[in-house]
Amino acid sequence: MNYYVQALQSMLFNPAILLSMCLCNFVGIIFGAIPGLSAGLIVTVLLPLTFGMSSQMGLALLINAWIGALSGGFISATLIGIPGTPSSVATCFDAYPMSKKGQSTKALAAGIVASFIGTLGSIILATFLSPVIASLAVKLGPWEYFSLCTCSLVMVSSLAKGSLFRGIGAALIGILLSCVGMAPSCGTYRFTFGNIYLSGGIDLVALMLGIFAIRQVLVDFGKDQQELVLPSTKSTGGLGLTLQELSANLVNIVRSFFIGLWIGFLPGMGSGLSNMVAYSTAKNSSKKPDEFGKGCIDGIFASEVSNNAAVGGAVIPMIALGIPGDAITALLLSGLMIHGLQPGPLLFTNNPDVVYYIFAAVMLAGVITFVIQLCAIHVFPYLLKIKYHYLYSAIVIMCFTGAYISKNTIFNIFLMLLLAAVAILLDIGGIPVSPLILGFILGPLVEKNFRNACSYSSNGLWPFLTRPLSAAFLLVAVVTVVWPIIKDKMKKTE
Repeated sequence: MNYYVQALQSMLFNPAILLSMCLCNFVGIIFGAIPGLSAGLIVTVLLPLTFGMSSQMGLALLINAWIGALSGGFISATLIGIPGTPSSVATCFDAYPMSKKGQSTKALAAGIVASFIGTLGSIILATFLSPVIASLAVKLGPWEYFSLCTCSLVMVSSLAKGSLFRGIGAALIGILLSCVGMAPSCGTYRFTFGNIYLSGGIDLVALMLGIFAIRQVLVDFGKDQQELVLPSTKSTGGLGLTLQELSANLVNIVRSFFIGLWIGFLPGMGSGLSNMVAYSTAKNSSKKPDEFGKGCIDGIFASEVSNNAAVGGAVIPMIALGIPGDAITALLLSGLMIHGLQPGPLLFTNNPDVVYYIFAAVMLAGVITFVIQLCAIHVFPYLLKIKYHYLYSAIVIMCFTGAYISKNTIFNIFLMLLLAAVAILLDIGGIPVSPLILGFILGPLVEKNFRNACSYSSNGLWPFLTRPLSAAFLLVAVVTVVWPIIKDKMKKTE
């Protein structure tokens, strides 16, 4: 605890470090809010700048940029229906409809509060439970990871409007797209059609921008929907979020928090998955599931609490095991090693000051993000007053720029446009895109863990059912598919 107090003092009472943290946090929020830019990009850009700094200063800047970008992703998801980061995909489902109803301030307030709860709560738990939780994660094998991925895909597919099987079909399309490029196990090129630009697979940035941003612009213009209801802050007390709404979501918040924390510390998972699973769970557990997707504040709490709770979860294996919980913590690990520090169990023994400095930096970053966003909350909604021919032009330019920067090739821009056309065809067919995104992200993990599980055991597929945790995940997936069918039959017999 002494190390914790010393770390907070060194940051709070050093004007240079505190000002730099606030600046990096603000820049991170901007990067998170702009579609096409991301937390990974801002951390990557800042990483070389920390080479000449002390390890504490460098880590503080990187962590603040990370937390700011992760939290800032819900701003564009709320205002224009385009997630700034993959961790805010589920936030779009209800935050954007609320904006269209003129409740932008309320939706933003819910996102700000939920992000703060997730970040602060998860890092407090990570501080005290890091060794215990990390030891549990190490015991998981490829059977459990495959079953978890399968369960997640089925649960998110259940969000599909009209048909669970359409959602599963969308997830399978996402998995198929993830197979483009080099196979993770044998290095064989698949579905590249001789195109060298596809040898590394389909770029996630191009996929996100095409399916969400470009599709949204084209569909809105095609339907001549170029007017939004302007934000209203009348009789909202400045925020529009009441304590009654917060208390009514207490169970939802706690459940989403632990979903985010659990998924966050599973290597390779992260906030991009946790927000979708938490949203799906909230909808399936709600007494008013029909309101989800139409502007239900419960969905915002579920998504934003879980994706920020994944922060603390991702820090746990990074600190305790030297294993990155997600892509961003992989960059932070490289930052530690650049400064001569070796992540893993011995870090607690050899450099306890650095360990608690990281925890304290994440906690302070959550507070700084909360204050900055709260101060700017009344500025964000008025972005909706921008004329659409300006707003859409800016969005398209940012999308083209983001797609090009991601791979530094013009081909990535054409790929983005092709994927936008595919997304429009899916819309026409009534096939949702959110399971597709998750299928694309989890596809390599599903394939890798399935092949590893089959090769590690001589009993074929049997260990998937005999290992308790793996069987539990698969059971949840089966119940998710079967229960709606049983429920409908029960209603018909009544």
